[in-house]
Amino acid sequence: MNSATPHFNLISLIWTDLTRHPGRVLLFLMVVLSALAVILSAHHNRQLAIGHEQLMQQRDQLDVEWRHLVLEQSALTEHNRLESLAAKELNMRRPQPQDEIVVRIK
Repeated sequence: MNSATPHFNLISLIWTDLTRHPGRVLLFLMVVLSALAVILSAHHNRQLAIGHEQLMQQRDQLDVEWRHLVLEQSALTEHNRLESLAAKELNMRRPQPQDEIVVRIK
């Protein structure tokens, strides 16, 4: 090497530049922190949107299940169906007027 070329220490040059312009360094750090805050905020927003979508799907599934249960309940409690089941399976019938007994409380 030629002795006429100066040798620079990169670390000392960076350090002197940083100490010479503290306002720029502070602004740079604030920009970096702001960018990280935007990234975290966007990630959190996406996670909330995903959770909201899952809850909406669960609500729709529960709504469909509830409608099916209401239909099933109305079908099972239908008067004609109950009468036919009672007549077929339990051998029940409507009482005749002569079979009725009136109880009076004195």
